[in-house]
Amino acid sequence: MGLRPVELRTTTLGETWTAGRSGRRQFLQATLAASAATVGFPMLNLGSFRVFAASPTRYSARTVELMERALVIDMLAPLVIDFRPEAYARTLTEQEQAAFRGSGITGLHNSMNTGGVRAVEQTLEFLAAWQGFVGRHAATFTLVGRAEDLDRAKSHGKVAVIMGAQNAEHFQKPDDVRRFYQLGQRCSQLTYNSQNLIGCGGTDRIDGGVSDFGAEIIEAMNEVGMLIDVSHCGDRTTLDAIALSPKPIAITHSNCRALNDHPRLKTDEAIRKLASKGGVMGITGVRNFVRDREPTTVEHVVDHIDHVVRLVGIEHVGIGTDSDLNGYDDMPADQRKDLLAAYKSSYAFRDRLDTDGFDHPRKMYDLTEALIRRGYSDAAVIAILGGNFRRLLGDTWT
Repeated sequence: MGLRPVELRTTTLGETWTAGRSGRRQFLQATLAASAATVGFPMLNLGSFRVFAASPTRYSARTVELMERALVIDMLAPLVIDFRPEAYARTLTEQEQAAFRGSGITGLHNSMNTGGVRAVEQTLEFLAAWQGFVGRHAATFTLVGRAEDLDRAKSHGKVAVIMGAQNAEHFQKPDDVRRFYQLGQRCSQLTYNSQNLIGCGGTDRIDGGVSDFGAEIIEAMNEVGMLIDVSHCGDRTTLDAIALSPKPIAITHSNCRALNDHPRLKTDEAIRKLASKGGVMGITGVRNFVRDREPTTVEHVVDHIDHVVRLVGIEHVGIGTDSDLNGYDDMPADQRKDLLAAYKSSYAFRDRLDTDGFDHPRKMYDLTEALIRRGYSDAAVIAILGGNFRRLLGDTWT
């Protein structure tokens, strides 16, 4: 889905991070309080493991072993779905930090939509605020500047944070790309859902493709080594960007339109051309992007992975959940209402935003179990969980 800065009514800090997150948040804190700050895996029986000591959920020994081995990268994962300054100004409790460490996720692409007349100021504020947040929680997080920082985070048991933006309106001239790269930005969508000076968004009525100015921005991004993302771009803009970029690019968080006819999803043509240039597509768990009817479960997320694999091969698919650890459905009601109101009717939201079985901090364990059930090999699972995006980042962040 992606995020955009909307005006939110005030809520107390405790309501936002505990009661506002409903029962799952409270259950998680109770679970983590009973376990170590770093995850242990007490064996139960028959090779079955309980990842969190107080949780009844059991994962296979193979899943636990794969999650321990894999460099798990979520290529669209805001640290917290909350746009108020309190979100990044506060200090996380030890239980909340343990939730990140216990998720098994090595790298999170922390990104949001900025735009409009304050695009430059909004993006500067976002980069400053969340890089400061990471710095104040150095025992848990580490910033990413190079692909090797992801490897280092894995070896040190930390969560690596990639700073990005889900729009490029703050690039008002090509030289701005280098400026924002130097300030920590490592990935940028070219457009959000609507047209800007670079190209068109996925919910625009007409897509004229990448503009001359947009071609200059793409050239500048390649020159400094910033990853190009076309997740929210329209069909023509997506194809133009792939063709114009000499380096591979990303669709960090989208799904396959062949399985779900939604304007935010990508055509088989786009997926093929992305793969032909070495790009990677991240599959999202946002419910209305996964399936247009009920039930919508983690198994249907894997359907989209299957489709990409059959279409272009295992090397070109990854994960971009488009949510924080807990997802959207336990946001405070007022924030959720305001968030949904910011999108066009073509988004076709339903009562729930999160996919069943993919809406909690251990979601990558559940996804791994689902991939194993589909018959994916260990090497394939590791590639999907993050190996493919690690390769892409190493190829583009130069």
